[in-house]
Amino acid sequence: MIRSLIVVGGGQSAAVAIRTLRRRGYDGSVLLIGEEHVPPYQRPPLSKEYLAGEAEPGELTLLDPGWCAANDVELRLGVRAESVRGPEVRLAGGATLTADALLIATGGRPRRLPGLEGERVRYLRTVADADRLRDDLKPGARVIVVGAGFVGSEVASTALARGAEVTVLECLPNPLQRILGDEIGRACAALQRASGVDLRTGVTVTGYAETGQGAVVTTGTGETAEGDVVVVGAGMVPNTEALDGFALDDGVLVDEHCRTSVEGVYAAGDVARHYHPLYGRHVRVEHFDHASAHGMAAAKNLLGRATPYTAPHWFWSDQFDRNLQYAGHADRWDEIVVRGSLDELDFAAFYLREGRLEAAFGMERGGEVAVARQLIAARVTPDPRVLADEDADLTDML
Repeated sequence: MIRSLIVVGGGQSAAVAIRTLRRRGYDGSVLLIGEEHVPPYQRPPLSKEYLAGEAEPGELTLLDPGWCAANDVELRLGVRAESVRGPEVRLAGGATLTADALLIATGGRPRRLPGLEGERVRYLRTVADADRLRDDLKPGARVIVVGAGFVGSEVASTALARGAEVTVLECLPNPLQRILGDEIGRACAALQRASGVDLRTGVTVTGYAETGQGAVVTTGTGETAEGDVVVVGAGMVPNTEALDGFALDDGVLVDEHCRTSVEGVYAAGDVARHYHPLYGRHVRVEHFDHASAHGMAAAKNLLGRATPYTAPHWFWSDQFDRNLQYAGHADRWDEIVVRGSLDELDFAAFYLREGRLEAAFGMERGGEVAVARQLIAARVTPDPRVLADEDADLTDML
């Protein structure tokens, strides 16, 4: 049994892991090292409720300092880990810390696009980023969003609701096309355009300039977009720079028990490229539910209770008065079966590979996606006709 633990990182996985350890009876020492100056907090509201001014900072807190004091959890905030080698952590300033075990939960940072830097450019990851961006989203403000992924689309939705004029620039032919495919991507594009977004697809940013009147973004087609603020949503880069001696591949590699290649060191959340038995390969995902579930799994394994992480991934996004949900993981498929209406933006799409259900995406179809998640876990090979039939009960296939 470990008697001391250092958690490097102050996000969702770190907080859930610590709470799980204490709930399950771990009474050893816990030290959390966080680079931000505030305790761990939820990040999904930063592009939605918090950005819209509908939530206060205290409502996002995951590890309240009072709870930490009562549960003997030390928070060392505003401190950067410069080097992690085995269960040893060297902090900025030179101090070195060691423990019986270490949990890496450093998350990630926004991917920076070359040339897109300036006084009017915003990247969104922290509560400080959201505070700054919220001040920009005034009625009549011209907002340019680069990237129509989930974060970019949520920011566009929030900006539109606050009365801003929104232009979205997306390099792919349709939003979310890499994970959803052409047909479903077109439905996401239709949602944005029907909501009032000036969505321009198939364009890459080739130039950026700031003038006295605002910001000007130039694309590869020669067209320009002018705005007061530019928000970049181009994905995330895992924070692995401080890791020394670990197996890395777009994140730190871990097995199904959250173990890294270094004895006594575990990793969870956005930074971890984890082996998933359900998919038979390593994957890295950047979703709230995964960060929570992975942090919980890491805690159980740290306690010596072998717990493989096997649940299908699931995430949601609220944008343009629609709820979007996705379950599973499909980087390729043979067939997409649609239940409902793409034209009415009310549907569930099921992704099949060799007859097996690999993933599901729904727009206003949370119930079907929830059942699909169970079907994916059960490795079901459903009848496509049943999937498409609105009158068929999907739970009958469980």
